[in-house]
Amino acid sequence: MTLNTLNDPRTEKWLLPDGVNELMPEDAWRVESLRRLIMDSSYRWGYELVMPPLIEYLDSLLTGTGETLDLQTIKFIDQHNGRSLGIRADMTPQVARIDAHTLRSELPNRLFYTGSVLRARTDGAGGSRTPLQFGAELFGHAGPESDAEIIQLMLDTIVLAGVPLPDVLLDVGHVGVFRALMAHASLSQDLEEHVFQALLRGSGPEVNDLLTSAQTKPETRRQFRDLAALSGESSAVLPEARERLADAGPAVIAALDNLQAVIDTVQQTHPQLNVHVDLAELRGYRYHTGMLFALYDAQGSELARGGRYDAIGESFGRARPATGFSGDLIKLALAYGPAEQGMFPAVQGIWVDLETSNLLTAEIQRLRKSGERVVVALQGSAMDATHCHCDRILRPCNDQWIVEKLT
Repeated sequence: MTLNTLNDPRTEKWLLPDGVNELMPEDAWRVESLRRLIMDSSYRWGYELVMPPLIEYLDSLLTGTGETLDLQTIKFIDQHNGRSLGIRADMTPQVARIDAHTLRSELPNRLFYTGSVLRARTDGAGGSRTPLQFGAELFGHAGPESDAEIIQLMLDTIVLAGVPLPDVLLDVGHVGVFRALMAHASLSQDLEEHVFQALLRGSGPEVNDLLTSAQTKPETRRQFRDLAALSGESSAVLPEARERLADAGPAVIAALDNLQAVIDTVQQTHPQLNVHVDLAELRGYRYHTGMLFALYDAQGSELARGGRYDAIGESFGRARPATGFSGDLIKLALAYGPAEQGMFPAVQGIWVDLETSNLLTAEIQRLRKSGERVVVALQGSAMDATHCHCDRILRPCNDQWIVEKLT
């Protein structure tokens, strides 16, 4: 008899929610192997591992810049005290809380993390609601050197996954340019919001129409038209931006100087890197306070993103300078091959037949402690050495036990 699974109510018991995925052994090892490489690399850069909790009280989890995550955060009530809890949708605000409230150092803190997050909705078709987030944050330093270091660490992390550096594109912007233009033009709050939304949509003509209708100065309209058009290869765009926006005030030039300093430092260590500048890139505008960046592969898929967010610690009582990046480790690990041998655990192991296993307990323990994979046969099972990825077998020989190669 054929079972009609489409109409079988038992089917619902094993279906996963939309955007929620699980990893089978091979993929799980790929992800875990990359995680270990990233942890070792981050530690060598001087970053310390932190493990924020999966849940927190909402008034902490969504404090300050974390409020932008409100729609993505799944909320529930704590049965112990009736307070509202949230499951983290992003670990960055948690790490900022650790720096500002728990560690409370006056010196720079370099922190890194990996952990699962849960989001109420996907970012797009086929996206995951349960990414394994990885990232690093540098607190307590406001100079371009820390932004450059974070980008360099991000690039080295991506290379560990097997992504060829010449194939990636670093897209950078600086919200300070837009903020300075707004301040220089003295636009109303309402007009500023409409111009911001138009730039976010990439609509230069709409920006011009809004400023024309508001009867702004001709130079203001020209500056914002130029802002919308200033996009392309960094060595061409930044000199052009200095020329076009020379009359927009010193804050604009300071932001361009900051951007140039970061790019120059990164390209010294990663000369093959392609850098694209988009001064009208404003995603995360309300979150970021300076430079922002995203890394894309040759197919245009995002690998990681980040930027400067100096105001994040203010809600926790300490407005420390901050810069960092994050990405989805599962997406990264499964999309690319290993960058070096040994990324995956060895598939070879030692097989032990059932009839000899009871006599080999001490030897099995010794081999496992030495780092070997040892698999013992199970009573009544047809599984053999091949099924368990074993290329050797433990056999008796002259009152001793030896490991032989399986043929």
